[in-house]
Amino acid sequence: MINLNSLPEDPGCYLFKNKNNDIIYIGKAKSLKKRVSSYFRETNKDEKTKSLVKEISYVEFFATTNEVEALVLENNLIQKHKPFYNIDLKDSRRYAYIIMTDEDYPRLLVARDKSLKGRYYGPFVSAKYRHHVIKVLLQAFSIRTCSKLPKKACLRFHIGLCSAPCINNISKEDYALSIKNAEKFLKGDTKELINRLTTEMELNSKKLFYEKAKTLRDQLNAINFLSEKQKFEVEKRYDEDIINYVVEKEKVYLIVFNISRGILATKSEFSFDYKEDFFEEFLIQYYYKNSVPKEVILPHKLNDESIIPYLEKMRGAKVDIVIPKIGDKFSLLNLVKRNIEISFLSENKKINALKDALNINSTPRVIECFDISHISGTNVIGSMVRFDNAHPDKSNYRRFKIKTVVGSDDFASINEIVMRRYKRLKNEQKDMPDLIVIDGGKGQLSAAIDALKTLELKIPIISLAKKFEEIYTPYRDVPIRLLKTSEGLKLLMQIRDEAHRFGIKYHRLLRSKEMIKE
Repeated sequence: MINLNSLPEDPGCYLFKNKNNDIIYIGKAKSLKKRVSSYFRETNKDEKTKSLVKEISYVEFFATTNEVEALVLENNLIQKHKPFYNIDLKDSRRYAYIIMTDEDYPRLLVARDKSLKGRYYGPFVSAKYRHHVIKVLLQAFSIRTCSKLPKKACLRFHIGLCSAPCINNISKEDYALSIKNAEKFLKGDTKELINRLTTEMELNSKKLFYEKAKTLRDQLNAINFLSEKQKFEVEKRYDEDIINYVVEKEKVYLIVFNISRGILATKSEFSFDYKEDFFEEFLIQYYYKNSVPKEVILPHKLNDESIIPYLEKMRGAKVDIVIPKIGDKFSLLNLVKRNIEISFLSENKKINALKDALNINSTPRVIECFDISHISGTNVIGSMVRFDNAHPDKSNYRRFKIKTVVGSDDFASINEIVMRRYKRLKNEQKDMPDLIVIDGGKGQLSAAIDALKTLELKIPIISLAKKFEEIYTPYRDVPIRLLKTSEGLKLLMQIRDEAHRFGIKYHRLLRSKEMIKE
């Protein structure tokens, strides 16, 4: 089910899934909400997009800090899952490396694979930026571009863009130093490079070597300019997990980001009741079932450091536990926390808003909603959907053929399916929902309440009438009307619409079976 209101404005990567939970399309977005919403607008779409939209049942997403990170993730997920609607996307040409060739006088080139000899940097995810980096570095460090050294200087030398090793205008040692400085930038080691170039520039200026000082100044300006716009990933040759959590109202919300060679690969979401030392217990249980990476990034030190040798035993090698306070890894921890806020805390906001609006004592985390569907009084069926923490719990959806009611009687039909549902839960001694929602008005609500009274059950129950989105409760003669912007009302409408959709789907299935029999 797609709830567009729950999507964030953050950049990120979205995964469309079909009714079987298969990933059918992966895309990136500057704004997840705007991009995903665009698929469901009545605009001119090509046939392939129309076909895709018809199959979408769910959307999953990763929030990232910028669009470039989303592009890296998109490419990685496409290569991993190979969704049907992405099949025409080969290994992206915008996703490439820069190579410093292994030659006496090295060159900077774009590399789609790693077939050439040399040192590779990247991958770069923006073709425009990749070419800009090469252009600036070539100019700043006077690096040659010719495939073979010519016998005389070319035009690039005469306009000041090449140091012309072809005519021995620069020594091999000095050329190697320029290459070393260019590679320092490509490795991301810009701070040390900037400090050294600044010192050399000031020294040459004091010695009145103004031409050399000017060259160093130009190199410094180029490095500073590129550092501000740097948008590529420095390749890592190891995997790492980033784990962060938020505790709210005695509940723990935790996400694990799995980073594969520097690229976000998957995320896993968990929520459970708070208790002392929950974090250490979680790590033990999680890594009992999942592979342990070389590095695990955590938000704080462990209370029980004996877990570290346990992880190393599970991995069969050393495991680095990192607790960053600043830098890129600290930013990753914050990114995980942002995903927690989007995935869990925004849903909590809806649930708490609903609790306050209905003035009920318990928090309605588990909500079940009932709907009756029929056409002109024939093929009457019932449907029930279950939401857990504002998310569809499809394994607990139920559908009912009406057995005791003749003809079209919504009140009696509601009474029957509510009775059947909670009689079974009571007999099986299973947990009851925190809130029951009936699609309808006061009459449907009264019929459902009668069923609960017969079963001697006390469960908070309301109904939602579609015409004015009025909420009827057992103890108020006047319905509650919430603002259209209310998060609580949005959640109720989402659940009610899902129950209606699920019922219509079952109704169509039964009708198609009858047509086949005829």
